[in-house]
Amino acid sequence: MTPSRRRYREFLAERYRQTDLNAPPDSARRGGPADAPRPDGKKPPSPLRKTYFREYLAWLRPFRGAIVAVFLLALVTGVLSLVTPTATMYIVDHILPSRDWAMLHLLGGSIFAMILVQQSLDLLKNWQTAKLNARVLFRLRQKLFNHLLRLPLHEISDMKTGGVTSRLSGDVDSLSGLVQMAIITPGVAGLKVALTIAALFWVNWRMAVGAILFLPPIVLLNLTYIKRIRPIYGSMRRDRSDIDARVVETFGGIRVVRAFRREAAEAKQYGFAHHVVIRKTLLARAYEYVVWAGWGFVIPLSALLIVWFGGALVLQGKATIGGIFAFQMYLLMLMNPVSNIVQSYGETQQALAAMERVFEILRRPADKPDRPGAISLECRGGRAHHSPATVESSVGTFEFERVTFGYRGDAPVLHDISLSVRGGMTVALVGPSGAGKTTVTNLVARFYDPDSGSIRLNGVDLRDIRLASYRRLLGLVQQDVFLFDGTIAENIAYARPSATPAQIADAARRANADGFIGAFAQRYETIIGERGVRLSGGQAQRISIARAILADPQILILDEATSNLDSESEQLIQQSMRELLAGRTTFVIAHRLSTVVSAHLIVVLDAGRVVETGTHDELLAGDSRYRAMVERQQRGMAAAREAQEADWLA
Repeated sequence: MTPSRRRYREFLAERYRQTDLNAPPDSARRGGPADAPRPDGKKPPSPLRKTYFREYLAWLRPFRGAIVAVFLLALVTGVLSLVTPTATMYIVDHILPSRDWAMLHLLGGSIFAMILVQQSLDLLKNWQTAKLNARVLFRLRQKLFNHLLRLPLHEISDMKTGGVTSRLSGDVDSLSGLVQMAIITPGVAGLKVALTIAALFWVNWRMAVGAILFLPPIVLLNLTYIKRIRPIYGSMRRDRSDIDARVVETFGGIRVVRAFRREAAEAKQYGFAHHVVIRKTLLARAYEYVVWAGWGFVIPLSALLIVWFGGALVLQGKATIGGIFAFQMYLLMLMNPVSNIVQSYGETQQALAAMERVFEILRRPADKPDRPGAISLECRGGRAHHSPATVESSVGTFEFERVTFGYRGDAPVLHDISLSVRGGMTVALVGPSGAGKTTVTNLVARFYDPDSGSIRLNGVDLRDIRLASYRRLLGLVQQDVFLFDGTIAENIAYARPSATPAQIADAARRANADGFIGAFAQRYETIIGERGVRLSGGQAQRISIARAILADPQILILDEATSNLDSESEQLIQQSMRELLAGRTTFVIAHRLSTVVSAHLIVVLDAGRVVETGTHDELLAGDSRYRAMVERQQRGMAAAREAQEADWLA
């Protein structure tokens, strides 16, 4: 058995094992917690669904006028559609036998005018519905995006990129039509069903009783679509999403694929995944053809039976020919709203599931909400001031006081860290990989808060400072440079969108980036591609440094800032760095000796603990770990030079 056939059979077995085939995809695949199934196989609704629905209705309150307008327009068009069959019956039974030409033209013209009014109102209703959905979708998606930006980093990491995008796209799209599917459509359709059934009994109660018998097959056909076909398409969408994600990953790492000769394996996996989708497509088509055949049987059969049974009643004098015409029109009109009610139920369940996922995110607290009474910092000329109370000319002190922290509570990464840094100092963090250097800078940037202890700026706990005002003091250059898909100028000015071209060019010059930028035809308007793919590693690093220079920060974090630069570029940039670091509190992570030798304070970390502190000369004077690291690096550099000279001579 081929892998695709096996996977397809597993899909069929799972589908038939579950009773509720309309259940939404497991939220664990979408980045959220999975609901435990009940013993009967059904996935229970969230106990918070009613709460979320009330919140959603409250959130829709600004749109209540538009919702009422759409409902009224739908109601008016539905009522007007019931007039035509009655008018047709009157024409056939009364006007045609009397050969009343004037009344025929008058009534025909009136019906024509009414149809124009009905279609105009229907067009207006559709347009208002589209505007309402667009407004709801935009407001909800913007609110969700803004909230996601403020979630704790570990929660975003747990959701992964797919979980974030699925909520912003698929879930919000499903939720945008919840008002239409849960309120307007069933409400209007239910009223039309009631009015149409009343009209059927008014025309002829005997034929109405027979027509009611057609409702169960109509409902059954629509339930078949909901329970059998739609879940298959949902599974196909998830499969295609996985395929697309794999394609993006494959071509993003195309060098790795080719280096390890995995082209054939990737192509085989791609074909296998698509083969499963094709099998599901054929299964869905088979069900659709059965449903369509059922509709193709029910509709003409209903017409035949109405003519057959109605004709017998006409011969008995218990019905009229016009009544048969009107009855057939009403019967066809009855099928559509019944189908709408049944289909809206399934769509509503999917929309409610999407609502749970969206509002579950909106209910999560934002990352590090400001404490009551938290102070703001004003930034004047790049200097921090408490507002409105005490005023400081610069960052006076930055202190770690017995800080312990772990990304997971049961596994501390930093242990009892204590440091005292004066404003304007350059602090070099050194140590082996995994020592906790990047974690220290994460706490400085307040991406995380300590589990115990405190970090203080000018004697004030960072948690007592408004986060937004504190972040205005920061500049960051990471080891893993992230650039956006845009122009060089846009990336440099990311922290200061109002910067002038002259300021952008000055920052690039100070970062030693103006040389290679000038070599591009479009210079600062050059598109660099996603994550700066069109730049070399060193070029991207220098753009990142220019971005930090332009931000003019009070506190600067350099995480392996020169790791991607060649020796010549590093030497050129050190001079501009000295100018940038002057008067600023800077935390530097670097493995190269040249980066840390001029630091005011060197902090040696090992296993999350501070083992040594001092200047370069102080630490070299004793038998320290730092001295051993320096000597080891010097021996490595000497060996590398000798190997390079040997290769040159050869």
